[in-house]
Amino acid sequence: MKATTNFLRWFINGLLITVLFLAVSSLEAAPVVETSQSRSQRDQAQSQLLPIESRAAVLAEPETGSILYEYNADLRIAPASLTKILTLYIVFETLEKGAIHLDDEVYISHRAWKTGGSQMFLEVGHKVPLEELIKGIAVVSGNDACVAVAEHIAGTVESFVALMNQKAQELGMTQSHFSNPHGLPDPQEYSTARDLARLAIAYVNRFPQALAYHSMKEFTYNNIVQYNRNHLLNKDPSVDGLKTGFVAAGGYHLIATAKRDGMRLIAVVLGAAKPSIREREAMQLLNYGFRSYALIKPVNSSEMVGTLKVWKGEKDSVPVYPLESKIMLVGRGEEKKIKTIVDMPPELVAPVRSGQIVGQINLYKGDELLETVPLIAGEDIPKAGFFKRTWHSIKRFMEGGSKKPESSATTGQVKDSSKSKPDKTKSDESTKGSKKWLSFESTNIVNFAKIAGGIFGAFIIVAIVIKILARRRRKSTFPRRVVRRR
Repeated sequence: MKATTNFLRWFINGLLITVLFLAVSSLEAAPVVETSQSRSQRDQAQSQLLPIESRAAVLAEPETGSILYEYNADLRIAPASLTKILTLYIVFETLEKGAIHLDDEVYISHRAWKTGGSQMFLEVGHKVPLEELIKGIAVVSGNDACVAVAEHIAGTVESFVALMNQKAQELGMTQSHFSNPHGLPDPQEYSTARDLARLAIAYVNRFPQALAYHSMKEFTYNNIVQYNRNHLLNKDPSVDGLKTGFVAAGGYHLIATAKRDGMRLIAVVLGAAKPSIREREAMQLLNYGFRSYALIKPVNSSEMVGTLKVWKGEKDSVPVYPLESKIMLVGRGEEKKIKTIVDMPPELVAPVRSGQIVGQINLYKGDELLETVPLIAGEDIPKAGFFKRTWHSIKRFMEGGSKKPESSATTGQVKDSSKSKPDKTKSDESTKGSKKWLSFESTNIVNFAKIAGGIFGAFIIVAIVIKILARRRRKSTFPRRVVRRR
């Protein structure tokens, strides 16, 4: 009875401990959902780092797609003429497909001619080269030019707008919707700083040639000279785009991009009270990004890492090269903290194929593994002839090379001798050493038996052949007997 009571007590206690453990585990594993309060706290912290008067802002690095700064990035705002970046994205994509050409003569319809707002001052019924319309959109923000290219590509403005919204979803602009190709006020036309940053990144990365149009400071059409409203082009030589916009419901917008020392940044500023504020804050964001971050490429695929010894091959070594590594964005001054650790075996056995992965380079910042870059053989190393392979087998046996080399290439871990325990007794070391020697000895015995068997067999065959040849030679030297018939 007492044993039964004790068993029940232990069982109940164990059950309670198990339930408690599962409850705690589920609490630890619960995903952290960002609430509006935490988002506002984060935005407040970043606004203290860089005070922003505008309604929303984002700073992005397009090579890696990294967001370096954000403030109210998901606030819905009427995008105004920033819509034209999506219009031009579709124009350049259609040019890339070969469906249209820069020298196409585009017919100017009555609908295009009567479009209000900023204009290129097109004349109804005329035909204008497509490239001139691109300049009119990129430089002077011509709404009439947007309608003309929309009709030229899709037939109607409505069909073109459907293409715009489809492309926006493909680019991940999930918080955006467009109702026209130019950005004139419409209740169903909205976007966010984050979505517009995604659009600008995709646009600049895929169509860098478009910046030749966005960086133009003025444009003349029909004897009318108009100037680019992005005044940062005149203030900083590193700025080469991108687009301005204004609508009463949204305020003054600017997407500015600049390139310094091989790194490009994109600043999105939405809802400024005045044009001067959007320019000042965009420049402030760009300067902050260039001052605080840098792009590095730690591994160059054209530089040989070293060579690997090759056994039983026509050549005794093979050059080793890294595959192309990714561009990495790091904080300014952290470039020197990136450690490269080469991890590859000391030797290979032929055949070796060109491009065969033979190891890896581990890139670390402190204890954090940033990236692993495979190492490949630089050329083919075929198997050598029989005698060289046999000699290398004997040589490897004599050198102890038949033991497979240990490498951390398969585990991706860094070997650190400083982490080994120093307080080992001599008996432990001798025991481990004896076990290691026994495994090494047994491996060598098997290999030796194979080699000895092969050599012994070869000697027997050679001896048999020599004996047969010797007997034939003796027979040929003896005088023939002459048999006389009676």
